[in-house]
Amino acid sequence: MTDDAFDADAWRRELTAQREEKDEFFAEHRQSPIPPEERDEFDGLDYFDPDPEYRVAADVTVHDDPEGVTMDSTGGGPEVRYLREATLSFEIRGTEQTLSAYRQEGDEAYFVPFRDKTTGQQTYRQGRYMELHADRELSDGDEIVVDFNLAYSPFCAFSETFACPLPPEENWLDVVIEAGERAP
Repeated sequence: MTDDAFDADAWRRELTAQREEKDEFFAEHRQSPIPPEERDEFDGLDYFDPDPEYRVAADVTVHDDPEGVTMDSTGGGPEVRYLREATLSFEIRGTEQTLSAYRQEGDEAYFVPFRDKTTGQQTYRQGRYMELHADRELSDGDEIVVDFNLAYSPFCAFSETFACPLPPEENWLDVVIEAGERAP
């Protein structure tokens, strides 16, 4: 599942284009989490510089009988239930780490909410999210690329009208992840 022919220049261009598209959505779309009265002053999200060091290959352990996990939500919103479908093991900044990957019934992407040592300082105080897309159903021993440069703040970071699942403690990393979106 890893991409052996990684092209750093193409990756950087694609990441920059994705960020520009997201900024445009936040500035103009009626479903933007930026309150309408603040959109005229919105000049884009704040990001860490793209860094391939935060793009890692993770070994996958699939849970044949996924356990249900209930996540609390921000703002006293309803709890959200997911299935813990896989555990991702990887090394980042010289430290072995693991993250659980979740899905709800019918979801194609894996939902990976997490906190790290930047949470509440450089990044949103409740944590960030990633979505991982596999080109096929994952199996034990597969590798998948986890690109923290794609980490983003949930909509509740921009408006209290949104309730967002909080990363469970099993997804609290013991390292600094200076990649992806910074605090709004």
